[in-house]
Amino acid sequence: MNPIDQVFSRLKAERKKAFIPFIPAGDPDLDATAKLLRECAWRGASLVEVGFPYSDPIADGSVIQASYTRALDKGLRVEQIFGMMRGLNVSVPLVAMVSYTLVHHRGSERFIIDAKAAGLSGAIVPDLPVDEASELAALAAKHDFKLILLVTPTTPRERAVKIVQLSTGFVYCVSVVGITGERSVLPPELLDQLAWLRTQTPLPLCVGFGISKPEHVRTLRASADGVIVGSALVRKLEGKRSVDAMVKDVGDLVEQLAQALND
Repeated sequence: MNPIDQVFSRLKAERKKAFIPFIPAGDPDLDATAKLLRECAWRGASLVEVGFPYSDPIADGSVIQASYTRALDKGLRVEQIFGMMRGLNVSVPLVAMVSYTLVHHRGSERFIIDAKAAGLSGAIVPDLPVDEASELAALAAKHDFKLILLVTPTTPRERAVKIVQLSTGFVYCVSVVGITGERSVLPPELLDQLAWLRTQTPLPLCVGFGISKPEHVRTLRASADGVIVGSALVRKLEGKRSVDAMVKDVGDLVEQLAQALND
């Protein structure tokens, strides 16, 4: 069984929810990324998204864009990310957040094989339209590698059905219209969307974009199977501070939000 399926099966049996932090690779460097991934696992993450920096923003807000730029300015490459991950020993599944351009450039099957060898259990590909996703989905299934697609608040329901039918592992449910980033409140219609999606798929529903506070995760725990937090954590990587300080700050917030989700 794929490690992502194992995690959600265990959490369901325990009546718990998945906390999924997002960590961008290479900011401030790959050694720091390795420490951050281990810290997230130790502090209560159920699985961790690893962001693969890309020069053209997809749905990334200013905080994640800036982080990606810092990493790319140092010449970061996909092979270096895989190399760092091959040396990791973390207790939770890792999922790539990656542009399809990077997958296609490497070759779809080669990317999946290399990603799995590096310890990744799946990939979120936010810029891959569902109409063009069948080939990658088939290759992912061949290698027991999860392909996670996104449903947004503006996705027509007919299209949303196609997305959840092609997704594996879990469905990434975007909470707000627009780009990633911290919000003060989550839209009330989000809960209605999650309730409808629940009737369309047995897959876990995980909500991302705009989640940054304990009250956000508490609002979602009755309706979602997991929450994804990115910008609020990535903001801790800004500024000229020691890596140890960054790791501690990220870990503290991961622990706080993970506890709020399951307290």
